[in-house]
Amino acid sequence: MNHDDENDLIRRLEAAMAADFGPDFGADVVDLDRARSARSESADPVGHHAPDSEPEQWADWSEGESALMVDGPAPSGPSLMDRVRGARRREVIPAWARSKPEFLDALGWLAGHAWHTTAFHAVRLPWYSLRLTFQAPAGAARFIGGALRWVADTEGDPLRQVAARREDVEQYLKLSRQRDNRVKLRGILMVLGLVLGPVVALLLYVLAPTWLTVLAVAVLTAGLGFLGAPSDKPVITRAVVTSEVERLTSGIVERALGALGIAEINKALGKGGEGIKFPAPITRDGPGWRADVDLPYGVTVPDILDRREKLASGLRRPLGCVWPEPVPDEHAGRMVLWVGDRALNKVPLATWPLAKSGTASLFKPLPFGTDQRGRNVDLTLMYDNVLIGAMPGMGKTFSLRTPLLAAALDVLSELLVWELKGTGDLDPLKRVAADYGSGPDDETCAATLDSIRYVHKDLERRAKVISSLPKDKCPENKVTPELAANRSLGLHPLVLAIDECQELFSHEKFGKEAGALCTAIIKRGRALGVMLLLATQRPDKESLPPAISANVGTRFCLRVMGQIENDMILGTSTYKNGIRATSFTKSDKGIGYLVGAADDPQIVRGYYLDNPAAEVICERARKARIDAGTLRGIAAGQQPERRDAADPLLDDILAVVPADEAKPWNDVTVDRLAELRPERYSAWGEMAPADKARQLTTALKPYGVATGQVARRIKGKTVNRTGFERAHIATAISERDRKRDAG
Repeated sequence: MNHDDENDLIRRLEAAMAADFGPDFGADVVDLDRARSARSESADPVGHHAPDSEPEQWADWSEGESALMVDGPAPSGPSLMDRVRGARRREVIPAWARSKPEFLDALGWLAGHAWHTTAFHAVRLPWYSLRLTFQAPAGAARFIGGALRWVADTEGDPLRQVAARREDVEQYLKLSRQRDNRVKLRGILMVLGLVLGPVVALLLYVLAPTWLTVLAVAVLTAGLGFLGAPSDKPVITRAVVTSEVERLTSGIVERALGALGIAEINKALGKGGEGIKFPAPITRDGPGWRADVDLPYGVTVPDILDRREKLASGLRRPLGCVWPEPVPDEHAGRMVLWVGDRALNKVPLATWPLAKSGTASLFKPLPFGTDQRGRNVDLTLMYDNVLIGAMPGMGKTFSLRTPLLAAALDVLSELLVWELKGTGDLDPLKRVAADYGSGPDDETCAATLDSIRYVHKDLERRAKVISSLPKDKCPENKVTPELAANRSLGLHPLVLAIDECQELFSHEKFGKEAGALCTAIIKRGRALGVMLLLATQRPDKESLPPAISANVGTRFCLRVMGQIENDMILGTSTYKNGIRATSFTKSDKGIGYLVGAADDPQIVRGYYLDNPAAEVICERARKARIDAGTLRGIAAGQQPERRDAADPLLDDILAVVPADEAKPWNDVTVDRLAELRPERYSAWGEMAPADKARQLTTALKPYGVATGQVARRIKGKTVNRTGFERAHIATAISERDRKRDAG
C-alpha cells in the first residue's frame, strides 16, 4: 500500500468516526456492490483488512473485535521438478521377466502350450483330412459359381437396377459400359485359365516328382475343403478354450462399491457427490486386473474387507477372485483392488522350484509360495523365526513342510523335527533329521523338551565361540555363511521345528519350561544361527505363550475363525488394520496371510507338497548330506546323547538344599537350581515367583513328591509359601535307585 492510499484511508476513517448515526441507522439501504467488494477484500492473503473495507452499518459489530482467518492462503503446491521427482516410475522390464524363476516358468508354460496345441491337432489330422476331402466337391461348386458371378459382374446388378428404376439414363449407360468392359476383360482371363489350367496340370502330372504332385493335390483339396465347410462347423477345433472375463472398469468398481450399503460411499456416488477417485489407471496385473481406489472420506479399507462377499457379488466374480488390500504407505482410505480371472483356489498349483533339482542355503531367500498374481514369494529363515497357525485341516502342516524341505536341501543345517500330532505328516524328514519324534504322548513331549534344552544350551556355546572370534572374521557378531561353513566352529544353521506345539506348551508338566526356553531361543538365537519354526491349530494364550507370539518375526496365518486368533498369530491390531485371515473360506486350503517376510503383508498360496513328493526331496537331500559328510543324529543311525542322561532334578535339589533345612520353599530352591546349573534351569529362574513354585511342583509330581504350604516367621510375621520336605526327596532318590538296581 502506498502513502497516498494510506492518507486517504485515514481521512475516511476519521469521517466515519465523526459521523452522527441516528436512531434509524439500521434502516439504511445497503450498497450491495460495496458489500461484495468488502467481502472480497477480506480474503486478503496476508490477512490485512482496511478499516473501511466493511459496510458502515457493521462498524458497531466489529468494534473491539478482530477478524479470524479460518482458511489460510492457498498453497502454491510443489514445483514441476518436485512433481517429476516424486512421480512413481513404472517398470521398463516387467517383474516376471527380471526374475529367473518366473521367466523360466513363463517360458515353460509357453512351451507346454505350444506342445499341447501341436499334439492336439496332430492327433486329429486324419479326421481333418477326411472332412476336407468330403467337403472339397462343395468347395469346388462354390468356387465355380463364384467365378461365373465374378465374370458376369453380378455385384453391379443392384446398382444398374436402381438406375433403371429411377430412369437415370446417363447413370445407367455409364454403369452398363463399365459392366461390358469388366465382362470382356474377365472373360478373356477365364478363357486363358480354362486353356492353361489343364495344360499346367498335365505338365505337373507328367514332369513333376510324385511328392510335388501329391502336395499340390493335397493343397488343392484342402483349399476346396475349407471353402466348402459350413460357416457354423469349422474344420479345425480349438485346442485351448479360453474363458472370457469381463474387463474391469471404473464403472464396474463404482457399481460394486455402491452395492456395499456404506452411507459415505452412497453419498459420494449420489447426486452432487464427488464420486469414487482412481489415483492410477486400471491396469492388467498378472492374471487379473488391478485398480487403485481412493475411498470417500471416512471410509477405510477394513470397512470394505468386512463386506468382501458383497463386493464380489457387485463385481459378479467368485469370492476367490476378489482381493481388496490396504496400502500401508498411504492413507487409510487408499485401497488396491485386485480381481483375478480365476479364483485363487481354482488356479493349478505351482511347482516348487526345488522339487526336482537344486540345493538351498538358509542364508538366501527360499521359495515358500505364490501370491494372487502367480509370482513367487520367498522366505528367509536365517536370522528369523516362523510361526504358522490355522484351523485344523487348512494346510498348516503342508505350510511347515515347505521351509523344512528347503532346510533339508542345505547340507550344512541341522534339523530337529517334532510332530506332536502323531500322524506321521513329517516322517520323510527322518531321513535327514538329527532328531525326530512323532506323537502327542508324554514321552514324545519329554523328548521334545529335551531337544529344546539342547538348543538352549547350545546358544551359550555359540555365543562364546562368536565372542572369541577376531573382529575381521565376525564384524557384526553373528553367524555368516563363511562361519557356518567352517565345521570346526560348530556354527552351522540349527533348525528346531515343532508341529502342533500347543500339545507341548499346554502340557501340565513340561509346558512352562518349554515356553520359557523357546522364548529365550527366539530372543537370542537369531544372531547365533538358530531358527525356531512353530505350527499350531489352537492359537490361544494357554497353548501359545504371548511372549513367543510377540517375538516371532515371520508369521503365516491360514484360515481362522476370530479376531483373537488372527491377532495371536499375525500380531496385535492386524485385524483392525485389515489383515484378516477370517476372510478365507473352507475351500481356501493352503492360502493365508504372510506377515514379516516383506515390508507389507502378503496373501500367499503354499506349494502344498505331499508326503510322496517330500520323500523324493528328502532322499535327494540325504544323498547330498552323505556326500558332504554332514549327515548326523538319528538320520545317521546315532542316538542323540542328550537323551541318555537321567533326569538329575532330585540329586540337584539335595545338592542345593542343606541338610538342616527340612522344608525349603519352591521359589528359593528354583533360584538355587538356576545358579547350580544355569544351562538346565535358567529358564525356571527367569519366571515369576508363583510360576517358579508351580514349575517345581509339576516337576516333582512324577516322583511322588508332594508340595504344600510351608510357614515361616519373617520379621515377626508369618509368611506362607509353597514348599516341600527334604526328606521326601531323599526317599524318592532311594526308591529310584532301588528300581534301577532291580532292572
